[in-house]
Parts: sequence; C-alpha cells; structure tokens
Amino acid sequence: MASHTDSTEPNATPTPATQAGREGLEALLSRPGKALIGLDFDGTLAPIVADPEQARAHPDAVGALAALAPRVAAVAVVTGRPAGVAVRHGGFAGVPGLEHLVVLGHYGAERWDAVTGTVTAPAPHPGVAAVRAELPGVLDRVGAWQGTWIEEKGGRAVAVHTRRAADPQASFEALREPLAGLAARHGLIVEPGRMVLELRPPGMDKGVALLEYARDIGAESVLYAGDDLGDLPAYTAVDKLRSAGTPGLLVCSGSDEVTELRERADLVVDGPAGVVGLLRTLAERMR
Repeated sequence: MASHTDSTEPNATPTPATQAGREGLEALLSRPGKALIGLDFDGTLAPIVADPEQARAHPDAVGALAALAPRVAAVAVVTGRPAGVAVRHGGFAGVPGLEHLVVLGHYGAERWDAVTGTVTAPAPHPGVAAVRAELPGVLDRVGAWQGTWIEEKGGRAVAVHTRRAADPQASFEALREPLAGLAARHGLIVEPGRMVLELRPPGMDKGVALLEYARDIGAESVLYAGDDLGDLPAYTAVDKLRSAGTPGLLVCSGSDEVTELRERADLVVDGPAGVVGLLRTLAERMR
C-alpha cells in the first residue's frame, strides 16, 4: 500500500486512502455508541523523547479524549508500559468524561480501569528477572554501555534504549542478536521499536489485547492508532475483525523513523498532534 497523508486541522474531515478505511470511518460515525477507539501511548498520544520517564501525553490529548469518550462504547490505551505508568504520564485519572477509559498495559497483561482506579494483573514471568540480572554483562561484552539505558517495566518486561548513544542505530543493530539470545535462554522474546529493544514474555502483544477487548465489549467498529513496530499486531487484529465483518480504521501517527505502519495504514496523521486533531474531529462529528 502506498504511503499517504491526510489533513488533521480542527474540524477537517479525514479521508482514508482505502475503501476498508472509509467503511471503517463511516461505521464509527454512524454508530459511535458501538465503537472502540484503541490508541498506543508513546509516539501516538505522547511525543517520543530521549528519556521515556519524561514522556507525557500531548497537552491537548486528555481534553480530546474526554470529548470523544462519552460518545463511543470505549476508549482503550494499549501500551507496552506498565498500566499505572501510562496513567500517570497520560494524566488520565479522575478526568470527567474518562470514567470508562481502560489502559491495557504490558501489551494487555495489566488492565487499569478508570471507573475503579485499580490495576489487575497476573504474576510476572520469572524470565524477566533473570534477564534483568544478566543484562549488564551482555551490554558490557558487546561494548554498548555508553549511551544505552535500561528501562524496568514493573517486573513484566525490560527494555534497552539506544536513542542517547553516540550512534543510536549502530548500537541498536549491535545489540539485536545478543539480546535475542539472552531472551531465548529465559523463555522471552525481543520486540524491536524506535531505538529500543524490549525483552518480554511471548503471547503478549497489542493485537491479542485489542482483539480480546473488542470481543469482550461487543464492538461493532474499531479504530486503532499507533506509530511503531509493536503496533503492527494491533493492525493485524483490526484486519481480522474486518474479515469477520467488523469495520475498522487503521491510523498511523507518522514519523520518519518507522515506515512500516504508513504502508498498512488507512489514514496517516502528523504525530501526536495529528492524532489529537483527529480525535477532536471525530468527537465533533459524533455530536
């Protein structure tokens, strides 16, 4: 599919580049009370920054979500972060209009519900702790310590960031094979992203999380917006729903770092600001 872009100025009408996307948008607008809005966090609702701990939702994101959420069946933030971290960095707790927002953290292994303000989750995979203990030695052997940064993810995953290295892409490539071997020894997989390699248990991905939640609430249409390779399984989940008769709209929060999502998306917007503009437009059109 060719790359494509779309205007997301306030009140602009989005025009998906594909027939399936146009059908998905029409279903969202004609039956909003049955629609599920699924959103990645980093790079989609929040701009990418060098230090993930400093990431915060776009200043207008919460307002746009609060305007849209009461008009649809559900809004789900689907993220690799711990659910509680995404809630704090997003500013989602206690916001009028977001009472039924859910955050599916750790690719769906955790769930935060705004209506209760609590997180539910199973026990962590033991391989994560083992991998974390060995990571310093692996980084030392590869010579990739300088500028790399290890992110703890609540005992459910661990990520190595290379964005702050002298040569981020070279460090990323040098670490791929050794981290894949480390993960495999402890029953984990490696999920590559935008200058980050995440080691996590298999069977956890955004597609599984999105598909299960859509089926749980009986969604009759689905929008999913993402920006990175970890969002591709969610795109595949929307394709599965489409093939089963549930219309869907695939949105890419565009960047120069990842092009794969652009090629599969129905609609490409200009990063988190573009996503916020799209959400506001949908809220206006659903009145």
